[in-house]
Parts: sequence; structure tokens; C-alpha cells
Amino acid sequence: MKTIAVGVATHKKYQMPEDIMYVPVQSGSYFNSEDLGYSRDNTGDHISEKNKNYSELTALYWIWKNVSADYKGLAHYRRHFSKNHNVSIFTQGTFNEVLDRKTLDSKLEKADIVLPKKRNYYIESIESHYNHTHYPQDLVVTRKVLEKLHPDYVAMYDEVLNRKSAHMFNMFIMSEEKFNAYCEWMFSILFALEEELDISEYNDFHARVFGRVSEILLDVWIDKNNYSYEEIPVIFMENRSWLEKGTKFLKAKFKISRY
Repeated sequence: MKTIAVGVATHKKYQMPEDIMYVPVQSGSYFNSEDLGYSRDNTGDHISEKNKNYSELTALYWIWKNVSADYKGLAHYRRHFSKNHNVSIFTQGTFNEVLDRKTLDSKLEKADIVLPKKRNYYIESIESHYNHTHYPQDLVVTRKVLEKLHPDYVAMYDEVLNRKSAHMFNMFIMSEEKFNAYCEWMFSILFALEEELDISEYNDFHARVFGRVSEILLDVWIDKNNYSYEEIPVIFMENRSWLEKGTKFLKAKFKISRY
């Protein structure tokens, strides 16, 4: 039977899925000595000290370098793949609805990459949405890095930025071969971007830039390589204020205030 390890990135104690395929990873452990009883992302080969800029990617890096399984992936303590295909992101999910091994196996019979359902922005492109909520220089410098390191991906990068939907949240499950290849490619870009991008004036929210850029890079890598995938809905484990979120989105879009 194939082995599966889906990391659950968390910085605090939280309810975890019961299925043994999930591996809770305490992200940002470099800054927190409290032992939550989870795997810590500052052990073995790690980049835990980059957590304030890389967010859940420090947990992803830890899984890449320290965990071996036939399939590997990442979810979040408050955001999970769901086995219920009728769930809505506008309602609070329950842990009874979290993706289990049986449901995942049925998806992996069709493709060795599983992604969240695409997030639709409807009224603007991925690029314009990013620029309204974050700093446009992030994407400009990322493109320059791609031109240097992976020029054959630039055209797909431009195409993805012009779309109005994308696979977000840095959530995916892949065969170990593809998982490792993606991480090798993606982190090479982010480490170079870190050297080129000046974030000295960014506040704590915008300083998590590398985690956000990686969300865009996922579709660039998958579509440039023409990989097939299966989509699974995502559920949020806590109530979210969609009115507040929508208001902030519109203020950012019309340049009233930045996120």
C-alpha cells in the first residue's frame, strides 16, 4: 500500500484530523520554544528562521527535506481538503468533513496531483488582485528572477497572472517525485527573490511575501509541464467574516486603502 504524508502547518495547538496520513508540523518553531507535541520545522534540514516571510512554506520545506512517502502534501490547521463535494467556503467546516485516506485514494487513481478547487476573482486578474492588495514590485521582481533562472517558464507566468482564477492556499498533494521536483524549482525562485526584493519597509502582513508569491507559482509549474490533476474542495474550520473580507477587497481594488 502506498504511503501518504500530508503536513498540517500550524503555529499553535489545534484540533487535528484523525487520519494517520496527516502530519502536524509546528511552523516557525525557530521563534517558539513551546513544544506542542507536533513535528517541529526547526529540526533536521530546515528554514524555520524564515517563517515570518515564508509562512507555511517553512513547514512545506521541512516535509520536503525530512519526510519520505509515496505521496506528500500540505494543508493548514484552519484550512483543509474536504471529502464532501457539496461544501461551501462560505460556511464553517467540521472535522468530520476533512479529506480521508479512502477519498484521497480514489482521486489518486485518476491523477498523481491533487489541488484545491480554483479560487475565482471574477472582476479582476490574479495580477491586478495582487497589486491592489500587496506591492506590485513583488511580481515584477519575480518575473526578473524567472528570466534568469527558468526563462522557459516566463510565458506561462504571464499567462497565469492574466487569469481570473487560480489554485491558491499553497495546498496540494503530489507523488513524491513531483513534490520534490516542485519544491526544488519553487524554492530556487524564492531564495533568489529574497536576495533581489527589498522588503525592509514591509509591515508584518506584507512581509509574508514569499508565501504569497508561491501561490501563483504553483499553477505556473503545473501548467507549463502540462500535468493533469484532480480538484478537491477546501473547507475553513472557523467562521470567517465575508462582509469584512469583501469590504477590504473592494477598498484595495479602488485604492481606498491597501490590505
